[in-house]
This record gives sequence, C-alpha cells and structure tokens, in this order.
Amino acid sequence: MRADLNDLSAFAAVARAGGFRDAARAHDTSASRLSDAIRRLEAGLGVRLLHRTTRSVSLTEAGRGLLARLEPALGEMQSALDAVGGFRDRPAGTLRLNVPVSVARLVLPAIVSPFLAAYPDIRLDVVAEENFVDILAQGCDAGIRYGERLEQDMIAVPIGPRVQRMAAAAAPAYLARHGRPAHPRDLMDHACLRGRFPSGNMAPWEFERAGETVRIDGSGPLVVLIGGGIDLAVDAAIGGSGIIYLFEQWLRPHLDSGALAPVLEPWWQRFPGPFLYYSGRRFMPPPLKAFVEFVKAANEGA
Repeated sequence: MRADLNDLSAFAAVARAGGFRDAARAHDTSASRLSDAIRRLEAGLGVRLLHRTTRSVSLTEAGRGLLARLEPALGEMQSALDAVGGFRDRPAGTLRLNVPVSVARLVLPAIVSPFLAAYPDIRLDVVAEENFVDILAQGCDAGIRYGERLEQDMIAVPIGPRVQRMAAAAAPAYLARHGRPAHPRDLMDHACLRGRFPSGNMAPWEFERAGETVRIDGSGPLVVLIGGGIDLAVDAAIGGSGIIYLFEQWLRPHLDSGALAPVLEPWWQRFPGPFLYYSGRRFMPPPLKAFVEFVKAANEGA
C-alpha cells in the first residue's frame, strides 16, 4: 500500500504535538484536516495508529513503530529541501534544535534574536526537554547538551558561557527561622527543594571547595519535574519554603534583588558550559551550517 506523503506528515505532526489542536496551530492548518488525513492513513494501512479520547491522543504500538521509522526519513527529506535552498543568495529553511530547558532559558535568548535578524529566511524549531534523545531519530539537525552527555561520534562546538556555577539560595525569612548552613552536610537538617529528571532520577546537589567534593541527597516539602516545574521551585524558595539549588544565572535576578540570599557560596561548584553538537556523518543543511558559523563567530568575539 502506498501512503500519501501529506498524510504521513500529518501523522508525524500530531504524534509530535500530542494532539490535533496543537499540531494544527503549529502547522497552520485545521484539526479536522489532520484528523481526516490520519483516518485515511489508518484505513489504507489497516491498523490503528492513534488512541483518541476527548482529552488526549497517544500512539498505539503500531503508531510508535511507524513514527520511529518515519521521523528520520522526514528529516532527511527536509534536509534535501534545505540543501536546494542553499543555492539561494542566503541560507533558508528550518533548523531544528533539541536543548535542555536551562539552555532555552539561559543561553539561547542572547543568540536567537541576532541570529534570526542575520538570517531572516531561516526558521528555528526548538524542542526544550530534559530527556537525552537521539537527535537524528527525532528529526532534529542538532542538539545542545553538557559535556558529560555528548555522544562520542558527534561534532561539538562550545556555545554560551564557558564556565557556569550551581548556586544554593534561600529566602532571608527562611534563614532567620532555621539558621544558615555552614557546611554542605548541614543541608541534611534543612528543607531542600529538589528537582527530578523525567527518568525519575533526582538531580544531584554537589558542592566543591579546596579540592573537596560533597554530594548531598537532602529532602524537603517539594519535588518538581526539571523543566516546567523549576519556576515553581524558585517561587517556593522565595516564599520561604526551603533551600533551592540551581544555575546561578537562573537565580541571579532574585539574589540581586534580595528576594533570595546565597547559601554556602564558597562551595558553589563550577563546571564547563554547554556544547552545540551535530553529526559529522551526514550532509550539513545550510541553516545548520549558518548557525554553527554564527556560534563560532560569537565565541571568537567573546
């Protein structure tokens, strides 16, 4: 059976978005048109690809299998189209990036606007998530991650600040009630506002001073999913619920305003900044090539 390419693209769009309405908004079409396309596809294949309820859409086993094989093919097709666009006077097409939420919040804002101004025919499609994914299988051109999570066969280019710090902080009112920790181990007696990765693992709290590294597994009244829940944890810390451990850059506005006070600052751990990474085993689409060159130029000017 030969499936229509538009119907396959509609299926991939709905699967990525997790619903018809969000997919329709992202692709400037209607939910009913996407629904009709998937009904045609399912009828032609003779299998159900999506479980539909009034509130959600999820993939069947057959749908997951189809999407896993379809995503790389659609990505290659888009790369081929982008390559043709490379013959224009300036790069054009879509650049798909997969990045952690912290990078979307702290690194990309200083890059995205000047890049889009320099390349008005390029469209950025950014997925912010904490899962470590196969960027090629997900149909992305490149990703941004920290060094310990980079795949060995990828080309890596520094992006953003080259040194960052993790910071611990709490509201002055909390410290007035519970006292100020003098050593990282004192945190075991404090309310720690923790973050959990999508894998279920808790984000580690690590402190370092004069060659000594201390890892703390504290507990407290709030655990949030790293990503969308981080701002809730920050608000809880400002409200006096406990001590938070997060990127210094994320907490800096609240430290400067006095809403939060630094905790154990001599122990704040430094670590290298993130890297833009991409495969060297495939043709580099013009939008990705332009972005890599833009990032390298920014590094040279820093």
